[in-house]
Amino acid sequence: MRRGSSARTSAPAEAEVLAEPAETTAAAVPAAEPAPVRQQLRTEFAFELPRGYVDASGTVHRNGIMRLATARDELIPLQDRRVRDNPAYLSVVLLGLVITQLGTVDHVHDGVVEKMFASDLAFLQDFYRQINAEGNTRAGVTCPHCEQPFEVELGGSRLGES
Repeated sequence: MRRGSSARTSAPAEAEVLAEPAETTAAAVPAAEPAPVRQQLRTEFAFELPRGYVDASGTVHRNGIMRLATARDELIPLQDRRVRDNPAYLSVVLLGLVITQLGTVDHVHDGVVEKMFASDLAFLQDFYRQINAEGNTRAGVTCPHCEQPFEVELGGSRLGES
């Protein structure tokens, strides 16, 4: 009887042992190779001008949206006569292409950008560099003391910061 009991005990125990590694293996595979997560690329970035663009009616527009620049955006200004005559005009034409919204202004273009205050133009040039050249200016780090992960800002968020 003992043998029979033992055999009955062995069989379920054996099944448990066989089932356990199968579950562990199945659980280990996804952890080793996680399914790719689709991340949506952020292409538009909100900003607030330090002074604001003043339109013909005297309305001040400070909030806007700038999109990421394409290769075409960077090539188009090089064909512009104003840029060929004065290379400093490049940023005015380029910003006129990538600013998609500015307050309630109907259409943002280089004519709007050239009427902005110099401090706002400098702000937008810096903002353009941050979102296009440097990409994400936040980096994940781990505290050396408590080993907790957190993010830090690498680029300046205001003029003159770095």
